Amino acid sequence: MAQGSVREVKRPEPPDRRARSAAPAAALLRRGRGRRRAPVWFLVPALGLYAFVVLLPSAQGAMFAFTDWDGLSPTRDFAGLGNFREMLEDPAARGALRQTLIIAVAVTVVQNAVGLLLALGVHSTIKSRNVLRVFLFAPAVMTPVVTAALWKYMLAPEGALNGLIAAVGPDSWQRNWLGDPTLALCSVIGVIVWQFAGYSMVIFLAGLQSIPREVYEAASVDGASGWSRFRHVVLPLLAPATTINLMLSIIGGLKLFDQVWVMTGGGPGTSTETLSTLIYKNAFQFNEYAYSVALAIVLTVFVAIFSSGQYGLLRRQERAVR
Repeated sequence: MAQGSVREVKRPEPPDRRARSAAPAAALLRRGRGRRRAPVWFLVPALGLYAFVVLLPSAQGAMFAFTDWDGLSPTRDFAGLGNFREMLEDPAARGALRQTLIIAVAVTVVQNAVGLLLALGVHSTIKSRNVLRVFLFAPAVMTPVVTAALWKYMLAPEGALNGLIAAVGPDSWQRNWLGDPTLALCSVIGVIVWQFAGYSMVIFLAGLQSIPREVYEAASVDGASGWSRFRHVVLPLLAPATTINLMLSIIGGLKLFDQVWVMTGGGPGTSTETLSTLIYKNAFQFNEYAYSVALAIVLTVFVAIFSSGQYGLLRRQERAVR
């Protein structure tokens, strides 16, 4: 080294910095992905508990559908698909499936139509809108068993509804609303719509309130008003709320049990029998536990097919609107 020259001493880089600088891009990418996936591991305990409490017992219970167990006997024999073949030949099962589908479709259509009308009504600027919202939503927070017992009394031949009809109209308008096989199913559907229309109203109302005021003003400037504005502006923007409401309605209608059991018990005859009430009767009244499990599996498959198909269709419509 020449005299007088200043030797530059290169300071070693910190180990971490050198490691980062030397790490290949692929390793950094993997590290980033690992950090993004880290929150997923926090779900493992909850998923494990859910699998142990729900999924495992459900799988074990589903195995009874392939046996002839009556629910009480200490022994049970393997029956293969015998319960499912019996179901296809059982007129009670076919009738219960028909009533279940009628209730699910009717409740989904009527409840959401009424809920949308109520939401449009209470979305106005009238002073009493908050009171109306509470009043209309109140039935949805009541226990289904309580509302069913209340309406069972009101719809009785000597009940409040016939008394009101007698006070304002001819006696020929009075009906045995729950005892007439031609009216019982419609009466049950009416009670369900009365109770849960307010629930649909709240979801639609949230969707209406999320629409910016500028959208209404722009539609008015373009000349849209009344039905045209509702059809081409409001209704497409309510697509997410519509999806939620339809999903909840169809699933609730397919699984309906409480109101039917309290008001009619599936009768008169089998006019209001649903898959849920038939499952209950076979399990706890007829000692056909294995057959009831087979019915429950069919009901679960129906709920999964209807809800997934409906969700896929509605999601495609939402994306088309966007």
